[in-house]
Amino acid sequence: MNIYVGNLSFNTTEADLREAFEAFGTVEKAAVITDKGTGQSRGFGFVEMPNKDEATKALGALNGKELKGRALKVNEAQARTDRPRTGGFGGGRDRRY
Repeated sequence: MNIYVGNLSFNTTEADLREAFEAFGTVEKAAVITDKGTGQSRGFGFVEMPNKDEATKALGALNGKELKGRALKVNEAQARTDRPRTGGFGGGRDRRY
């Protein structure tokens, strides 16, 4: 199961995420998403757990739990949908200037 973890402290590492979730079972992968330009954390990440029962236990136990001073938002990751690119600022609206 792929798990979304939001509201991460900017100094949370992938090792911190892995450690928190390994308390509930096997962690296949842990990733903190970073900004491509600066390399700074974007405040969320993903954890992959192969056993659905262990993942479900982790979801229930870690949602709202504090990690590095921030209350985590934990839920099952949703499949990424292809969104049309708008080409910049303005959200695809007609420009009137």
